Amino acid sequence: MNKAKHVPRIAALCLMIAAGLSAAMGTYAAPAQTPPVAQSANDPAPAAASPAETAATPEAIPTRDLWRIIQDAGPLMIPIVLCSFLLVTFVLERAISLRRGRVIPKPFVTRFLQQLRDGEIDRQQALALCEDSGSPVAQVFAGAVRKWGRPSVEVEQAVIDNGERVTNSLRRYLRVFYAITTVGPLLGLMGTVLGMIQTFNVIAAGDALGRATLLAGGIAKALLNTAGGLAVAIPASIIYVFFVSRVDRLIVDIDALAQEVVNTISAEELQDKQSRATKPRRAA
Repeated sequence: MNKAKHVPRIAALCLMIAAGLSAAMGTYAAPAQTPPVAQSANDPAPAAASPAETAATPEAIPTRDLWRIIQDAGPLMIPIVLCSFLLVTFVLERAISLRRGRVIPKPFVTRFLQQLRDGEIDRQQALALCEDSGSPVAQVFAGAVRKWGRPSVEVEQAVIDNGERVTNSLRRYLRVFYAITTVGPLLGLMGTVLGMIQTFNVIAAGDALGRATLLAGGIAKALLNTAGGLAVAIPASIIYVFFVSRVDRLIVDIDALAQEVVNTISAEELQDKQSRATKPRRAA
């Protein structure tokens, strides 16, 4: 008879612990059904849940309301949100600055190289065209034009020097993406640690294993910070790789075009042109 009295209490305790753990983890699965247990005639009927107890049930972790997410995640969510704004700002800036039409304007490059091959412009005119354009490829061309008529080694060195300056300008702000990729997960991890510390403090302060409302706050804080840090760091990492590859492609194209300029205005090429021009005269 005593065993029959303890069976309902043990079953109720198991159900309470299972419900508390599932609510703390943010799941909505219904608890497994247990077979009915015979109730003793002496046991009182279970009382209905009061409105206060119903209102005290834990709410789901917010995933749509940004302001509520920041409030529940704590102060470390603010720098994570700021990192996201920085990411969007610099993505727009780099997307505009690294357009191929801005870095290597095709009309200018085509006209400039054609005029050099045909000998329609001299050193001063070519330098003026580069300064008027002001594009990154024009800056590299200008460095080569300033060595007009020098040996090809000096002209190539001028191209390399100006190419390094242009490369640094094209790679500007890319370190911001790398910094966000590194700092975002660290901020999320710090928020996770603080949330778990809050949870363990609640457990240490009292018997909170069966009270999901006391555990849900710290666990939600930990999960929200982790999700926020990863949500910022993953796009930043992808964007960083994308822009680095774009800069590398642009640099390769600029180097190939600059090599054509070197082959056109170097001292060796000018001497070959002059010698080819004098041969028909001697033959005539």
